[in-house]
Amino acid sequence: MFNDNYQVYGARKLWKQLCREGGLVGRDRVARLMCTLGIAGPVRGKPCRTTIPDPGVARASDLVNRQFTTTRPNQLWVSDFT
Repeated sequence: MFNDNYQVYGARKLWKQLCREGGLVGRDRVARLMCTLGIAGPVRGKPCRTTIPDPGVARASDLVNRQFTTTRPNQLWVSDFT
C-alpha cells in the first residue's frame, strides 16, 4: 500500500486506509511498524537552521589533533561548543 501510493502516505493515512479496508489496527501500531520497517511519509516544510557560520571568523585550534584515546583516566578532556 505504501509503495502503491508513491511512498507519500504517512502513518495517519495508512491507518485510515487500513480501516477502510477492514483492518483492525491502531494508529500508533501503524506508526511503530513503519518505524521498524524504515519507511516514513514525506516531511513538509523547510528544515530549521539554528546556526549560520561566519566564514570571516577564525576557528578554534584543534589542541587534541583528533587523538581521542588516552592511557589513564582524566588525561584528556574534550568538549564541543557551537
